[in-house]
Amino acid sequence: MLSVLRDRTYRHLFLAQTVALTGTGLATVALALLAYDLAGGQAAAVLGTALALKMTAYVGLAPLAGVLARRMPRRTLLVGADLVRLLAALVLPFVDRVWQVYALVLLLQAASAVFTPAFQATIPRVLPQEGDYTRALTLSRLAYDLESLASPVLAAALLAFMPYGWLFAGTAAGFLLSALLVLPLRLPADADDSDGDHDRDHDVGRGHGHGSDRDLGHAHDHGHRRPPGPASARVLGVRAFLATPRLRALLALDLAVAAAGALVLVDTVVLVQGGLGRPAGDVSLALAAYGAGSMTVALLLPRVLGRTGDRALMLPAAGALASALGLLTAGLASGWAGAHPTAAWPALLALWLCLGAATSAVLTPGGRLLRRSAAAADLPGLFAAHFSLSHGCWLLTYPLAGWLASRAGLAASAAALGAVALAAALAAARLWPRRDPEELAHTHPELPVGHPHMADAPDGGPARVHVHAFRIDALHRHWPTPAR
Repeated sequence: MLSVLRDRTYRHLFLAQTVALTGTGLATVALALLAYDLAGGQAAAVLGTALALKMTAYVGLAPLAGVLARRMPRRTLLVGADLVRLLAALVLPFVDRVWQVYALVLLLQAASAVFTPAFQATIPRVLPQEGDYTRALTLSRLAYDLESLASPVLAAALLAFMPYGWLFAGTAAGFLLSALLVLPLRLPADADDSDGDHDRDHDVGRGHGHGSDRDLGHAHDHGHRRPPGPASARVLGVRAFLATPRLRALLALDLAVAAAGALVLVDTVVLVQGGLGRPAGDVSLALAAYGAGSMTVALLLPRVLGRTGDRALMLPAAGALASALGLLTAGLASGWAGAHPTAAWPALLALWLCLGAATSAVLTPGGRLLRRSAAAADLPGLFAAHFSLSHGCWLLTYPLAGWLASRAGLAASAAALGAVALAAALAAARLWPRRDPEELAHTHPELPVGHPHMADAPDGGPARVHVHAFRIDALHRHWPTPAR
């Protein structure tokens, strides 16, 4: 797995991601303390509003990242987003009004909404081999899991020697180091894709549809296109999810993950301290169990995916999420957890471990599905659309978890989120065909005779039928039915 770190460009990008995530983890702790300092007993409302603003920024602004990735050099975009986040972190310790917290959190998360999908879309261009890319996805997931474990511990150690305001300085330092790691790199996506698209246009203009699609290995695939602009970036992102069966399934799986994750992140503190009467420190242990399960599965995934494939792993994992939430609902609704708190505590840790493992089994292979579903030039728009749509799922489940837990109780919250996860898992199984080949036979009745895209249609075969790696784009707007 660590072999991909031999690539200098990826090594810098991975380290940039790691230090930025560590800074973000410190900011999470510092923001909670700042909210309590400003609002006292209303700190939860302040944090809840800030979290809603975070999701709103992700959902609303992430689609623009695909457009910016085509308009700006990728390195400039990543470094610029880091610098915006750095400035927001530096100002946060000096605010004295709640609205100022909201404004700065919105600014910081808007920059993250630009940075993250652009970063994700860069990795498959840096590591074009699927095995390397799978290992990179695993490392990325491990970075998130390690952050969830290490950042609270680091914050606690720092708070023993300094006031919480200095944690924001650690956040700013993380973003600064991230920018410095990206700055010396030459990232391949923008210039290469643009040049390659222009070259392919010239080939098509001369009537040659072969020999130019080096990324796909299919001479005709996308050989007709001009470099896409903002409108096509949006089309490729949204249309791909609406028209590609495996991506519709991925969106349903994201909803299942959001249902389980919202319960863990929102309700753990109430469940551990209020429901089981455990001390505050045990909240960290429960969250650590969730992260440990996720990390364990992430380490095993490269070998497992090679034997099972994406669908055979992700769909059962989504079912496991719904099952775990069902078990939690039963334990809470029956009163067993409250009547047997000593036994309920290790049961909760085991359940959180399973939820983390299933979450990782769903999330980590998702990048592979995106990579299969778009040409290299279209990946920024597709990653941006996925980033926005998946965070839209969290925007639905976060308030559902919090509102139900406070108004109707933890059992009602677990039951509702379990029902959401179950419905999403069943929808994914229905949307994702059992047979999901990359190459599909299809027709183009709308194209004129002699169009370069149809140059490889076999002589004597069905009229205007050919086979290649199928992706939604300007010439392929709908998923094909089997050619006859």
